[in-house]
Amino acid sequence: MSESPTTNCSAFDGGRLIAAGPLKEVALAVKAALDAGAAGPVLTFDDADGAVIDLDLRGSDAEIVARLGASADEAPPRGRGRPKLGVVAREVTLLPRHWDWLAAQPGGASVALRRLVEQARRSDGGATEANQAKAAAFRFLSATAGNLPGFEEALRALFAGDRVNFAERASRWPPDVRDYAMRIAFGPRKAMS
Repeated sequence: MSESPTTNCSAFDGGRLIAAGPLKEVALAVKAALDAGAAGPVLTFDDADGAVIDLDLRGSDAEIVARLGASADEAPPRGRGRPKLGVVAREVTLLPRHWDWLAAQPGGASVALRRLVEQARRSDGGATEANQAKAAAFRFLSATAGNLPGFEEALRALFAGDRVNFAERASRWPPDVRDYAMRIAFGPRKAMS
């Protein structure tokens, strides 16, 4: 498991949200729900990307928490870079003329690449983040809502970026599923002026 014990996630028992928050807290809530006879399926989702998180719920609460803490500590050793700043070296393949241009930039190649990436992020108008949000919502919906009425029409609205149409198509779904999908796909509801 690559998730950190502080990863924000949400767990569902069928169409009902049973817990949301840091992974350790949600894992314990899922175990309690299963022990209490949850109807299921009980699924836990990473709030950032909508992926299902597989939880190892064997043993006591302390063992579960310890296992979750251990998985974060088992990160591979870091290579070059500045790990305290979150900088990790990765490979970039460029043509010799690109390397020449980068080397001639003030601050060198790393500074120039960071500047170019930030400039591109600002100029895409949030399209990258919107696409990532749609993909996260799609992963969640594929696991929870595939058999719900209006699923395909809701997906069309999701990928069209049509919040109102999505909400209309999902109106007959369990409220927790609909609300969670809306939040990860479109962000928190903003007040209408």
